[in-house]
Amino acid sequence: MRIVAGTLRGRTLVAPSGASTRPTADRTRQALFNVLEHASWSRALKDMRVLDLFAGSGALGLEALSRGAGFCLFVDKDAGAGAAIEANLQRLDLAGRARVERWDAERLPARSAAQGDGFDLVFLDPPYRADLATPALAALAEGDWLTAAAIVAVELGARDQPPVTPSFDIVVDRTWGAARVRFLTLAGLHIAEGKACAPPP
Repeated sequence: MRIVAGTLRGRTLVAPSGASTRPTADRTRQALFNVLEHASWSRALKDMRVLDLFAGSGALGLEALSRGAGFCLFVDKDAGAGAAIEANLQRLDLAGRARVERWDAERLPARSAAQGDGFDLVFLDPPYRADLATPALAALAEGDWLTAAAIVAVELGARDQPPVTPSFDIVVDRTWGAARVRFLTLAGLHIAEGKACAPPP
């Protein structure tokens, strides 16, 4: 498992031991970022604040940092995952641009001032066939974690039931092999001039 592109391209990553996490395949990660970086409705990754839920090895958030994101908060309740992310941050010299929290992604607390501003981009990659995306999305919306124009990328198994997303609109739905990725924005967000923007007051 490696960083696919950016300033850290080719650097290898530590994966958590055991079968409790399922890292996103390099090819799927590349395809996902191709959508984020080239879709007319997306925005440049540079300086984005990123939230990586069910982070596992942290590969998605680390990829975003390599491609220019300013900060990433990694969230995974598994101790092995947290240790792997910390190891990756140290070996890639990214500790100053990231933080790791051992929270339950389905039960995120409300965002406090200590967590800083809202997040522009969220990766949500729960275990396949576990039906955890719906509560995690609800916690994101209810906890004020997102900026008005935030993009949420939800990775599911290709045969998984899609999450219930009343607070979000689906912008793109793609399947790559065993993975299905839905790109979401907050419900009611207007897509204008090729970019996501907040609805008028």
